[in-house]
Amino acid sequence: MDLALLRTFVTVHRAGSFTRAAALLGLSQPAVTGQIRTLERQLGRPLFLRQARGVTPTTIGDELAHRAAPHLDALVEITEAGLDDESGVRTLHLAGPPEFTSLRALPALTPLISQGLALRASFGNAEETLEGLAAGHHDLAITTARPRGGLLTSTPLCDEEHVLVASPRWAARLGPGALRKGHVVLDQLPVVEVHESLPLVSRYWSAVFDSRPAAAGAVIAPDLRAVLETAASGAGLAVLPRYLCEEALERGRLVALLDPPVPPLRTYFLVVRTGTLALPHIARAHECLLRAAIDW
Repeated sequence: MDLALLRTFVTVHRAGSFTRAAALLGLSQPAVTGQIRTLERQLGRPLFLRQARGVTPTTIGDELAHRAAPHLDALVEITEAGLDDESGVRTLHLAGPPEFTSLRALPALTPLISQGLALRASFGNAEETLEGLAAGHHDLAITTARPRGGLLTSTPLCDEEHVLVASPRWAARLGPGALRKGHVVLDQLPVVEVHESLPLVSRYWSAVFDSRPAAAGAVIAPDLRAVLETAASGAGLAVLPRYLCEEALERGRLVALLDPPVPPLRTYFLVVRTGTLALPHIARAHECLLRAAIDW
């Protein structure tokens, strides 16, 4: 049996779509459809049921994927091992949001370097990260979006608490009485955010006030570390993960404007291509991050 046909079949099975599989394989959709039909003719059985959106494997399709996928993954492992240098160092390609990856994930993974692991990091938003992982550009991804379908497998990593902060100057101007009035007063403050859509402030307002923020962004910087420094300098209020602003709060550079009974949380997920946790270097990094996250 042609291994190329099996590779296409496993990719379709994991992606749940001919279109998605074609993009991952660098083939046209008709080519993928033709290969699956060829394999179905050779086996004499249908492997997928065509749906309005994507495909669903038949019982035979599921059985074939269960048997074939581990061996195809093993062949990929052998091929990738040939790309490592002569010292036997394995390279892990990690992707995730710049702040969390820089301040938490990479430091947590550094003990593996002495065990023969090399790290290569890429930064991006959730959509970019998951697309790159699915396409094979990354081995392991950290994202706040949980992927659907069978192509990618996700594991909850940790929750981060979001804190509404501003400089002491703004907190003093507002005063405790003003803070009790909630978003009506807070909407009058300038906002520092990572995007024009105000994703963090909007999520905070929705969770705490059941409303949307009225203010527009005064400063937009696509890195939470820049947001922190700009807010601390007095530019306006911001919503930041507690792990990122904890030191600034302790040193008095920032002040938490509210202390809601149930603070807004955001979950991070560890994501891999389905089946790749069988590769030792990916499994070690995955386990290392899960252990470290217990204390986050």
